[in-house]
Amino acid sequence: MAFDNIRLDKGLYSSSKGFTASLEAADPSENYIGTELEGLDAYQRQLKRFDIKVSGAGSDSVSKFFQTSDSAVLFPEYVSRAVQQGIEETDLLSKIIATTTEVDSLDYRSVESVPSEDEKELAAVGEGAFIPETTIRAKDKLTRLYKRGRMLVASYEAIKFQKLDLFTVTLKQIGSYIARSQFADAIEALDDGTSEVITASGDTVTYNDLINLWAKLSPYNMTTVIAGVPSISALLNMTEFKDSVAGQNFHGTGRMITPLGSEIVKCNELGGDKIIALDKNAALEKVCAGGVVTEYDKLIDRQLERATVTTIAGFSKIFPDACKFVEFGE
Repeated sequence: MAFDNIRLDKGLYSSSKGFTASLEAADPSENYIGTELEGLDAYQRQLKRFDIKVSGAGSDSVSKFFQTSDSAVLFPEYVSRAVQQGIEETDLLSKIIATTTEVDSLDYRSVESVPSEDEKELAAVGEGAFIPETTIRAKDKLTRLYKRGRMLVASYEAIKFQKLDLFTVTLKQIGSYIARSQFADAIEALDDGTSEVITASGDTVTYNDLINLWAKLSPYNMTTVIAGVPSISALLNMTEFKDSVAGQNFHGTGRMITPLGSEIVKCNELGGDKIIALDKNAALEKVCAGGVVTEYDKLIDRQLERATVTTIAGFSKIFPDACKFVEFGE
């Protein structure tokens, strides 16, 4: 079959389309519909071609990638996918972002629309009357993009006999670090001083604070509450939270739901002095300059000592009013 005869080289990584897309162009998955290889992408078919097992009890050692010059080209993609898997398993961003924008530059200027209270109400328009306007404009400041990642420091001799299943666990941990760093960047973007801050009456969150947040966030929906451990503890101990349905859901799934139907997201950086309430469908945009980028040249040549794995992403508010803060006194 076609995938058995494809010539693999470093040029697949340097292509503007990226490794996976370039490989798919040379070996389209649609050609395998109705065969035993249906459901595998072009990279996974190459793993099958070289009989490389990256997971499970029978996983191969790292050295299996380097049996031939062609199979060695697959190793950086394996690293990228393992790191991406770690990012996805530690994902919190999907709970707070409305949309993700892919860019091919480090300079990105988002758009914004800041409606007045009157503009949020779509009043009836009489015949021949002026129709209210919604102004969308480019933001004054560029969205700041951060490079996050780690450098692999290990000799090939030290890891070549390690099982890929174990090596994947290490790479997934790098992805986990990246995911947590990006979540902290997202919280920093939310806490930029443009959203309303409500001062609570006490030194910890109360049910009345939640009601106040819910009311002030209107006409947006309060889909998500972001809080530190002290505030989450206070939420979980509220009488209103201890109904049977919420309790069964928490004990059965570990997913915390407030009495107002919002999902609670833990953020250690917030501590116990504030919580954030937002509408995840309107508050925040994630901007990515590509996906997980692995320094493929060094990895293919077995030079793991200084090979980097990085991502570039930033965050920008869409509607500042779709996010509110509660700060607690001493």
